[in-house]
Amino acid sequence: MKILAFVDTHGNMEAIKRLLLKGEGVDLIVCAGDISNFGNNLKGLVAKFQKLKTPMLIIHGNHESEEQMKELAKEFPWLIFLHKGSYQINGYCFFGYGGGGFSTEDLQYEKTASRFRKTLKKDVKLVIITHGPPYGTRCDFLSHQGHRGCRSYTKIDKELKPVLHICGHLHETASMRDRIGDTLVINPGAEGKIIRI
Repeated sequence: MKILAFVDTHGNMEAIKRLLLKGEGVDLIVCAGDISNFGNNLKGLVAKFQKLKTPMLIIHGNHESEEQMKELAKEFPWLIFLHKGSYQINGYCFFGYGGGGFSTEDLQYEKTASRFRKTLKKDVKLVIITHGPPYGTRCDFLSHQGHRGCRSYTKIDKELKPVLHICGHLHETASMRDRIGDTLVINPGAEGKIIRI
């Protein structure tokens, strides 16, 4: 399966135009939040992806609200708001958790992931999408501050062993990738990445 993943475009129309070109022929689009700049023109930005005629999974970042994304998902049938929810396609299960990006621990995420775990079938491959990065990888390391990611995300990655964890929030680590065990952790950045799983 071919995925176009991106994060942190913050309303940059030139970046979105490049993503639309890159996204031709993909099976799925994943936005890990902050498609807008503090919610400005959010509907217009998301609507641009309609031309790809591909399901788009989206979570809110720290620049959008959960309520805004819920309303958009009602308007666009191809848009799936994935916060605290899951989506299955081609033997893969995508689990999303949006917002934040600043906390080093998120007990609500741990509770949500624990409930989700009970619904996960054994033969399904898991992909986790969060706005902020898990702790202790190249995706959360800032040269002037050290690791700034969320330990709760890392804990759940170690427990659930997803094949892929898509994240963002830290612009300095755009395009970085690393591993937590067998889990590939990637910050696709505003330019996006084509990921084959």
